[in-house]
Amino acid sequence: MKKRPEPVQVVKQRRDAALSALVSGVPYVTYLGIQFERRGDELTAILPFDDKLIGNPLLPALHGGVTAAFLEVCAQIELAWAGLWEEMESGRFDPASGLAAVRFPKTIDFTVDYLRSGLPRDAYARARINRSGRRYASVHVEAWQDNRARLFAQATGPFLMPPLEPEEPAAG
Repeated sequence: MKKRPEPVQVVKQRRDAALSALVSGVPYVTYLGIQFERRGDELTAILPFDDKLIGNPLLPALHGGVTAAFLEVCAQIELAWAGLWEEMESGRFDPASGLAAVRFPKTIDFTVDYLRSGLPRDAYARARINRSGRRYASVHVEAWQDNRARLFAQATGPFLMPPLEPEEPAAG
């Protein structure tokens, strides 16, 4: 007999709990106020405007370092989310264990293109994984504010993927 699908509310709660565990465990994400909105497996990063994010008060414009951090966080969370997807969907990921079960990718290099000044308002970003292998992944991120077609920054970078199984310490 075929197994009956889980109720949609159970699936949504499990996905939301996994995303919350993933995001809340990174203090810098919390400091910047970055949030993530989920639609199925697609994530949109949201950087709510705050005065502390301004780099040039004369314009005013978002600080370039904040913009770069926002894009890099978006890329890393997207990679971790994609790596967590199968564990989460099967019910093997326990959000209560938090980040103990999640291994984040490490940035190898990250190139940011500042296309225009980030205005003093909310910003949004989406990451697209161009390639993901066992050891490396390549990600492209786009950020916008009022109009999705009018980007204010974009970035690309390779990431070192965590091993699938935790490495055993070498016997000495």
